[in-house]
Amino acid sequence: MVIGLSNAGKYKMFENLSGRLQGVIKNLRGQARLTEDNIADALREVRMALLEADVALPVVKDFIAQVKERAQGREVLQSLTPGQAVIQVVHEELTKLMGTDNAALNLAAVPPAIILMAGLQGSGKTTTSAKLARLLKAQKKKVLLTSADIYRPAAIEQLRTLAKSLDVDFFESDISQKPETIATNVLDHAKRHFYDVVIFDTAGRLGIDEAMMAEIKALHTLLNPIETLFVVDAMQGQDAINTARAFGETLPLTGVVLTKLDGDARGGAALSVRHITGKPIKFIGVSEKVDGLEPFHPERMASRILGMGDVLSLIEHAQKNVDLDEAKKLADKVKSGKNFDLEDYKSQIQQMRNMGGMGALMDKLPAQMAGMAGQMSGEAGDKAVRRMEGIINSMTPLERRKPELIKATRKRRIALGAGVQVQEVNRLLNQFEDVQKMMKMFAKGGMTKMMRAMQGRFPGLK
Repeated sequence: MVIGLSNAGKYKMFENLSGRLQGVIKNLRGQARLTEDNIADALREVRMALLEADVALPVVKDFIAQVKERAQGREVLQSLTPGQAVIQVVHEELTKLMGTDNAALNLAAVPPAIILMAGLQGSGKTTTSAKLARLLKAQKKKVLLTSADIYRPAAIEQLRTLAKSLDVDFFESDISQKPETIATNVLDHAKRHFYDVVIFDTAGRLGIDEAMMAEIKALHTLLNPIETLFVVDAMQGQDAINTARAFGETLPLTGVVLTKLDGDARGGAALSVRHITGKPIKFIGVSEKVDGLEPFHPERMASRILGMGDVLSLIEHAQKNVDLDEAKKLADKVKSGKNFDLEDYKSQIQQMRNMGGMGALMDKLPAQMAGMAGQMSGEAGDKAVRRMEGIINSMTPLERRKPELIKATRKRRIALGAGVQVQEVNRLLNQFEDVQKMMKMFAKGGMTKMMRAMQGRFPGLK
């Protein structure tokens, strides 16, 4: 369907880096052959792009050295498409920098498996604890949440509220208790009530101090967690790297959770923290909502940064959130040649909203396709999608089934009901007509005709 799109995406912090690297790729693809000089020029641009993104200098040096060694090797220089071969090398080394493979949680322990959450105050530990509980609950795990943050009373209340909203059990604690007492009590409770997993949120500070490190080290010894996750705010830049190093020296970390990847920082921490700690990035926080936590896939992230998109994640996202029965009904309707009406259009809008809106989809598309989709849009963003749904809701069932009935008087009534101008109603009806024509072509097997029609209406498409 053709509706308003947004290029923002959930990984806003990688926008500048992605733009710079895509420029390097475009230039390499245009080279007839590669020499040491144009490889050096390309790597100089890559180096500047990484430094501007706040990637740690030692990480940049190692990365460039690895890419240079491989790019000047026989496998690239003798390739039929040397430019693409270099791009593949950059992609592989970027993937390696972030960890090579997706590292799943290790819950292979005699129940309860303990997950200890560590990090500075404000890094997102408490909300990440709740998000993780939601993911594990979806995997049919019996989860218990608790907090030992006795220095910030709001933290305990925040986790209690989140647990209630997710229908996850919460073990009560309060600021009068010692963290070690909370740990002992929660272990006993979890064993007696047969919990599969305990997620233990710890106190953070505004900065690293000896008391904080001694406390969390003692908790680690007492709890003996199967997973010790370091939660770090990806917007902290170089500070995140220093914090990661300090926690890595104090605790036997098993993994990292990067939060706030939807922010507009430069993203260097995301590319540095794996290299600095030597521990895999297991999850990334992509929004403040309770469903805003995703497993981290280094290869997919490298593809996104280089503008190659992430089709696998898009498919997984669709499988989780799309109503397959509704999708099948629409497919059958189109195949049978029956009219695609405004009820169907509304259904598609709702399906997309269930998938997180256009921002969530656009972020996973390759750069060229995202640009194409952007050209196809009459408006920008998820706000436009909500407005369109509101306009359709203001129509009668008959008008939705037979849009041709909607003339001037009806348009004014619909606009008034939706709280928009009549021009907005006209725009929606025009967009709907375009989609309806494409659906009719599709029903007749005219995919080629459909693409030609799209190019006719949007001349920028190739």
